[in-house]
Amino acid sequence: MSDELKDGSRRPLARGEGLVVRELEEEVLVYDLERHRAVCLNRAAARVWRRCDGRTDVAGLARALGAEAGGPVGEEVVWLALEQLARDHLLCEAVRRPASGARVTRRELIRRLGLAAAASLPLVTSVVAPTPAQAASPLGSGQPCTASAQCASGVCSNGFCL
Repeated sequence: MSDELKDGSRRPLARGEGLVVRELEEEVLVYDLERHRAVCLNRAAARVWRRCDGRTDVAGLARALGAEAGGPVGEEVVWLALEQLARDHLLCEAVRRPASGARVTRRELIRRLGLAAAASLPLVTSVVAPTPAQAASPLGSGQPCTASAQCASGVCSNGFCL
């Protein structure tokens, strides 16, 4: 558990158990073994998630991220990431924004920081991932395929199962 601060909020702690994590060049893919859900973290969201150690508060995260990025990172950007990470169960527990801090949406931040900053904002998106049974099941008639072995009929013709 993360430590509670004077304002009632907690220091964010990234969840590590029950996850399969794959680091790619531009993003991090995380598969939650408990919920059978996959999520994709863009570079900014992954940076926040990696720094959620349960000891660093939001202001500290913003300072560390700013030093890493070579420019200031506002706390509202960190809060946006934390809310998305909590929504997708990637934190041990959700962190509560202090009453003094109003919730800012991604759209509002883009408007405030400019369209060019949109790529630097954190984004956590769900990825459709088949269950193990679905992934192992042969494809039905009319489904797109690349090899006959994928099709229940055993015949892949012109990119579709017969």
